[in-house]
Amino acid sequence: MKQKIIIRVQMTCEKCRIKAMKIASNTNGVISVAVEGSDKDHLVVIGQDVDSANLTGSLRKKLSYGAAILSVEEVKEKEKPAEEKEKPKEDKKPNNPEEHALVFHQYPPVPMFCEVVYDPDPSFCSIM
Repeated sequence: MKQKIIIRVQMTCEKCRIKAMKIASNTNGVISVAVEGSDKDHLVVIGQDVDSANLTGSLRKKLSYGAAILSVEEVKEKEKPAEEKEKPKEDKKPNNPEEHALVFHQYPPVPMFCEVVYDPDPSFCSIM
């Protein structure tokens, strides 16, 4: 179930707002996070099966500020009008393979030359 959670958090500075948004966005199931309200003290979290009590607890613990759940409500998806779904697709032209031809350039393989050199008098110094 997709839900919208509004949490009041005492956020006095921009750094606190960013930290609260990071904490909320790292919670499992969260889709989007926003800051709203006249004092920018409401954190709006939209997600799929988000544990609002756990989220509020982690905000209290990590921010050391008061956080309280204001509301939890279900978000309903907007349905498209039936007219758009039932429109016949007569406007499409048949696919012409010449119009959508993909061109791949293939280059000849580059020859690799390797030369094996044996040193008849090997030295034990490998730095040089």
